Amino acid sequence: MKGFCSWLIAAGLVFASAPAMAQEKTDADTAFIGELMAFHGSKAIVDAMTTHCYETTGLDSSYHEAAQNWYLRNVVFLDLADRVAAKLGGVAEGEQERVETYAGSQIMSAYNQAENKRSFCTGFLQQVNDGDLDIDKQLPAVLKRAQEIASE
Repeated sequence: MKGFCSWLIAAGLVFASAPAMAQEKTDADTAFIGELMAFHGSKAIVDAMTTHCYETTGLDSSYHEAAQNWYLRNVVFLDLADRVAAKLGGVAEGEQERVETYAGSQIMSAYNQAENKRSFCTGFLQQVNDGDLDIDKQLPAVLKRAQEIASE
């Protein structure tokens, strides 16, 4: 289950090939905006799986708490991604939604392939609670570059 976000970067790059919104946006900017959208993909993974596991484990509130805590730890990174994307020329229409949908479908696919669904949920909850799925741990290079661009 480790490294969910590595494929999110790849997904972001695929979506970054969408037509640029501003003429001054370079191909490198467009590609990096796609990488920034992986931050939102991370949120979609946590939201989708914590909600699904909450519902399938008899409404165990620890899943909702984990999602809320993840959000509180990562909201500043999500905001940073949005600000840097805007600074670089903006996100192509529908790109964030496509990344979120893709991320949610990928984690659900992983869940569906798991032999023991309860163990999958328990392991996922542990990773969320331990911070293993936090943006600063999953995407440190993208985060660092975003922070550098924001400070320019």
